[in-house]
Amino acid sequence: MQPNLLHYVDYLVFLVYFVIVAGYGYYIYQKKKKATTDSKDFFLAEGSLTWWAIGASLIASNISAEQFIGMSGSGFAMGLAISTYEWMAAATLIVVAVFFLPIYLKNKIYTMPQFLERRYNQTVSTIMAVFWLLLYVVVNLTSILYLGALAINKISGINFYACMVALSFFAVLITLGGMKVIGYTDVIQVFFLILGGLATTYLALDLVAQHFGQSGVLKGFSLLHQHADDHFHMIFKKDQPHYLDLPGLSILIGGMWIVNLNYWGCNQYITQRALGADLKTARSGLLFAGFLKLLMPVIVVLPGIAAYVLYQQGLYHAEMLKDGSLNPDNAYPVLLNLLPIGLKGLAFAALTAAVVASLAGKANSISTIFSLDIYKKIYNKDADENKIVSVGRTTVIIAMVIAIVLSNFLGIDKKGGFQFIQEYTGFVSPGVFAMFVMGFFWKRTTSNAALFAMIAGLLMSFVLKFLPMWVNLEPLYQFGWAAPNAAGLYEMAFIDRMGVVFVICVVGMIIISLADPASKNNPKGLAIDGSMFKTAMPFTIGALFIIGILIALYTVYW
Repeated sequence: MQPNLLHYVDYLVFLVYFVIVAGYGYYIYQKKKKATTDSKDFFLAEGSLTWWAIGASLIASNISAEQFIGMSGSGFAMGLAISTYEWMAAATLIVVAVFFLPIYLKNKIYTMPQFLERRYNQTVSTIMAVFWLLLYVVVNLTSILYLGALAINKISGINFYACMVALSFFAVLITLGGMKVIGYTDVIQVFFLILGGLATTYLALDLVAQHFGQSGVLKGFSLLHQHADDHFHMIFKKDQPHYLDLPGLSILIGGMWIVNLNYWGCNQYITQRALGADLKTARSGLLFAGFLKLLMPVIVVLPGIAAYVLYQQGLYHAEMLKDGSLNPDNAYPVLLNLLPIGLKGLAFAALTAAVVASLAGKANSISTIFSLDIYKKIYNKDADENKIVSVGRTTVIIAMVIAIVLSNFLGIDKKGGFQFIQEYTGFVSPGVFAMFVMGFFWKRTTSNAALFAMIAGLLMSFVLKFLPMWVNLEPLYQFGWAAPNAAGLYEMAFIDRMGVVFVICVVGMIIISLADPASKNNPKGLAIDGSMFKTAMPFTIGALFIIGILIALYTVYW
C-alpha cells in the first residue's frame, strides 16, 4: 500500500501535540523536582501521582500499536469478540485493586523481583529479574517500537528507520524525567489517544453509511450489524474458524483470567504506576483505568469491523493486500489514510501518543528492575541514591538502542500482530502468575515450589503447544478442548493451554510445599488481614457500575 503523505496542516497538528506534551513534561519536571532526586521518586513518583494520573498512565502504557493496528486487524478478521481482552481487563483491574494492591503496599513493594525475594528468596528474585529484563527488552520494547514505526511509516510515508529513531528519542526524552513526568504527560497522551481514536471511528462508521447512501454514525453502526452480523458474536462455538484464538466460555471462566491477572497484577510495567501511591489513590486510579477500558473497543475494534464491511463491498482491496494476500493488520492504516486533512494529523498524533507512552512506560520499568534489583543488589550494594538514578537513566538509553537494533529482525505472524503477541506471552504467564497468587494467599508456599512453577510452566507450555505433532487430539474436539488449526492438526486453544498449565503449576506447588516440613512455619509467608481488602463506598459503587455494564454487553452480544 502506498501511503498518502501527510499535509502540512497534519504536521502542524502533530507539532502542537509534540509541543504540548514536551512542554507540560518539562513543567512537571521543574515543578516537582527535588534538590536531590532519590530512586523511589524517580522510579515511582512516590506520592506525587493523583488517581486520574495513575489511571491515565495505566491506559497510555497499555494501549499501543499492537491495539491500534493488531486489535483493529483482529476486529476485521473475527469481529467484536476480540474486545474481550479489553472488557475482561476492566473486571481484572477491580480484582487487582481489591486483592493485590493492599498486599504490595502493606509490604512496601516497589518492584516485582523485590516481592519474590521477600516472599521466596534471592535466587527466585534474581532469575525472574533477568528473565523480565530479557522479556521486556527483547520482546515487549522491541515489538512496540517495531509495530509503532511500521504503522507510522504506512500512514505518513516517513522512512521506517527514521520513525524508529524519532519514537525512541521522544520516549527517552519523557522517560529521563522519571515516573512523575511519565505519569502526568500520559494524561495528555490519553487525551490525544481517545480524541484521535474516536475521530477515526466516526469516519469509519460514516463511510459505511455513505456507501449505502445514508449518513450518520448511528446509521453506520446499524449497517455494521446488518452486513456483518457474524462479527458481533462475543462467544465462539467450537466449529467457528477463530475458536483457537477465543475458545468459547474460556474467555469468561478460564484462561483469559490468567492472561489479564498476570498482566495487570504481576507486571512491573503496569503495577509500577500504583506502587508509589497510597491505597485509596491507587485503587481510584485502577478504577478509572477500568472505565477507560470499556471505551477502548469503540476506538480500536469498531474501525476494524467497518473496514471489513467496506472490504466485503468491494472497496480498498488493493490497500488491504500484502504480498498478494489479505492482511487484516492493514485495516487501521487504510482508514487513517482516508481521514480529511487535520483529522489525519490528529489521528497520527493519537497513534504516536500511544506508542511513545508505551515505550516510555516499558523503558522506565526496565530501568527500575535493572537499577534496584540487579545493579544495587549484585554489582554495587553501596551505591547512593544519585548513582542509582544515574544508572537508571543510562539503562533507558541502552535498552532503547538494543530495541532499535533487534527490531530489524522482527516480522508479524500471519494470525495478526495482536494475537501473535498474546499467544507467545502466554508461554510464561501461567507459571509466573502461579508463583504470585500462591505467594499471596498461601503461607506454606516454598521457594522450591516457586522454582518449579517458573520452570515447569514454561516447559509444559511448549510441550502442549507442539503436542499435536505427536498426538492426535481430535477426541478432545467434542468437549471443546481442541480444534483444527491451519495445518489441519487438532490443537488446544492457547487460552485453554494457559489454564491447564496454571492448574498443573498450582498442584505441583502444593505437593512440593506440603512435602517440606519446614513449610508449616514458613517465615516468608505473608500476613493477610481481611480488613486489608475492604473498599470505600465510592469505589464499591464504581466497581458495581463497571460490572453491570460488562454483564449488559455480554448479554447483548452473547
